Amino acid sequence: MLVSWDWLQEYVRPAAPPAEVGERLMKAGLNLESIEDAAGDPVLDLEVTSNRPDCLGHIGVAREVSVLFGCPLKVPAATPQTSSQSTSDAISVKVEEPSACPRYIARVIRGVKIGPSPDWLRKRLEAVGQKSVNNVVDVTNYVLLESGQPFHTFDLARLKGQQIVVRQARAGETIAALNQKDGRETYKLDPTMLVIADVERPVAIAGVMGGLETGITTATTDLLLETADFAALAIRGTARKLALFSPSQYRFERGVDREAMDWASRRCAELILQVAGGELLEGSIEDGIGTLPPREPVRLRFAQIKRVLGIDVPAEAAVPILQRLGLKRVGDNNRDAAEFISPSWRRDLTREIDLIEEIARVFGYDAIPDDAAVPMSLSRKSELDRVRDRVRNVLVAHGFDEALTLSFVSAEEVELFDPLPGREALAVEHSSRRHENRLRKSLIPSLLRCRRENERKGTFDADLFEIAKVYLTAAPGRPEVEVEPIRVSFVSGRSFRELKGVVESVIAELNRTAKVEVAPSDLPAFAEGQGAELTLNGRSLGWIGVIGGSVRDSRLLELRDEVTVAELDFAALLDVANLFRTATPVPSFPAIERDLNFVLDEDVTWSAVDHAARSAAGDQLERAEFLSQFRGKQLGPEKKSYVIRLIFRAPDRTLTSDEVDGHVRDIVAKCEGELKATLRA
Repeated sequence: MLVSWDWLQEYVRPAAPPAEVGERLMKAGLNLESIEDAAGDPVLDLEVTSNRPDCLGHIGVAREVSVLFGCPLKVPAATPQTSSQSTSDAISVKVEEPSACPRYIARVIRGVKIGPSPDWLRKRLEAVGQKSVNNVVDVTNYVLLESGQPFHTFDLARLKGQQIVVRQARAGETIAALNQKDGRETYKLDPTMLVIADVERPVAIAGVMGGLETGITTATTDLLLETADFAALAIRGTARKLALFSPSQYRFERGVDREAMDWASRRCAELILQVAGGELLEGSIEDGIGTLPPREPVRLRFAQIKRVLGIDVPAEAAVPILQRLGLKRVGDNNRDAAEFISPSWRRDLTREIDLIEEIARVFGYDAIPDDAAVPMSLSRKSELDRVRDRVRNVLVAHGFDEALTLSFVSAEEVELFDPLPGREALAVEHSSRRHENRLRKSLIPSLLRCRRENERKGTFDADLFEIAKVYLTAAPGRPEVEVEPIRVSFVSGRSFRELKGVVESVIAELNRTAKVEVAPSDLPAFAEGQGAELTLNGRSLGWIGVIGGSVRDSRLLELRDEVTVAELDFAALLDVANLFRTATPVPSFPAIERDLNFVLDEDVTWSAVDHAARSAAGDQLERAEFLSQFRGKQLGPEKKSYVIRLIFRAPDRTLTSDEVDGHVRDIVAKCEGELKATLRA
């Protein structure tokens, strides 16, 4: 925001030079970028944060200076002379979308003479980087930079039907905006965009830019002056879709002072009469939501000021500061607390902490004394963070890329992969994303969507993982069940076995003695017979499986390649994590290996074979390894073979072949008896 010093002094005259004023404004939150000279007029370049749209005009900055330096603020009265003819005789206004346009004010001026602006007006605008156009357009720009309220003027004679309608654009409508020099380039509108229209076509893109066809020209004699308030989200969406930006759009996105609109409209009309002549018709036409909702009072406990700021600002000093800022004290006088209603130009003052911040700004942050030196100590990551880092490092080492996705998904995406169908997804009542208004129960849908986007951009081997929270409804009758658990999820083009190996690597990194077991899963998202439920030391760990064709080919995904996914409960990993490793001596005695080939029923899992082998052989079986599996006609229907390797070792001696052969016979007998296995030669 460029602020002309000469212009600013029309409203406030601090007993300080521009540099001192700029420094004080900077300490109060309006960062001073620089002070430049514009033909002898110092111009302050202030960085205005998005919560302070009131300072996007000279009067708003003057109000800050008035509070900080204790000098009076002078605001022009805005009392233009009017004719006897009523504005309603010349134009009508209808707001069809009051939620997107809460207030619209129209005034009509007849008999203006378009020409160059007077020197004082032109110099003011040029000092702050505005190019002079003509006297009427320059006045609207002047009052915008004065008050922060945007305006637009229409050539009244070019409005069809003498009517203004604020509505959504219709499919196929186009408009040539004022930034088009020859009118041949047009913007294509869609029904999500708000427009100002006459009875035939759009004449302006609401809050963004006016149309070329109804703009002010040298032939204009009668004009309509528009002053409005448009919803920030509506303006932001339209501007970004059209890649069309303007000073008005910038201010509407941050919010205007709805209660000051009538004053701003009268002020603009008064200056147009002064520089372009003509007569202002009596009154104005206004439409929108009607009565504005009352602002809620904010309660301030005086003891909180010291607790938050660390300094004692007595109520006798705090209350006048807030009142100078425009807040009105309401309710009964109380030594301990007070209630305040914020002014219309400060929509950001809604909480007690906001009022305390205002007190600190005006009182001066530099008045807060330095405390005693804060004792320093080395920071240490929590166990949760260290486990998360270990998991992340393992996955990156395996070639995975970490994804960070939004917590919101659509109802259809929830159904893609729903590991907990008995617990409904939480719906968000006021979501900024119209269709994605569910909090996710699983990370898998978000990662599948990332996989889809990568495929569409030509990356077909995107192996992704994410470590993040999911959000669950409370389990009926089980208050101890966490409702915001952390999950570790993977999406990969690798096979089931390869991804299971990645899961085992993650667990081995955390605890090499932890035992992962696999059981068949009937989750409908998995391909038949290719899904499993994981347990870790007897505790539920998660799921792993190949995504079924119906899900993979669904309209939401349309994935090209087969995808395997896994989702783990981070709390289960945290529970077994052993971050302080101890060294184990290298075995002093050799191991003896035996390979066996079993023919098994199709429904017998590797986990069952492993369990049978361990229970039969005892402690001298160091481990059992899965080598391969085979299916074929020679085995018969519903049959498969597992080739396994048994590794035996004793800690205190070398085992003999007879001992190992005895263990092998026990294992074979156990598998034949419990699993109906047959040993192949």
